Amino acid sequence: MDTKKVKVKKLSHFKGELPAYQSPLASGFDLRAQLEKPVTLEAGQRALIPTGLCFEIPEGYEIQVRPRSGLAIKKGLSLVNTPGTIDADYRGEVKVIVINLGQEPMIIEDQERIAQAVLCPIVQADFEVVDELSSTSRGAGGFGSTGV
Repeated sequence: MDTKKVKVKKLSHFKGELPAYQSPLASGFDLRAQLEKPVTLEAGQRALIPTGLCFEIPEGYEIQVRPRSGLAIKKGLSLVNTPGTIDADYRGEVKVIVINLGQEPMIIEDQERIAQAVLCPIVQADFEVVDELSSTSRGAGGFGSTGV
């Protein structure tokens, strides 16, 4: 498995374990809540949860922050902007915008694994203005145009 060095800065309110992959072939590493007290989310409510970490992401990469599938199915916890993007030139604290899509209030505890993050290579577009685009069988068919 290829690896890429990513520098991590722990902020003063960080405690506990650094992000970790939970299995040898996992693509995502877990981010933990860094909370002074538990946060209760009512159904439909969202909150910004600090992780206490800053990253120095290598040029040509981003970190994508995604929901954890177990929390999504068991508790209805998701992310408002999924995947969230952390750009290589951002040096501030990573915070996760969570939302309770469940029917019941849920409590986020300090050190709870609230999201997963994936280091991803990026390619920037080099835009070229043209008068025509190549044709395809789909053409301009939009939402639902390819069937169920």
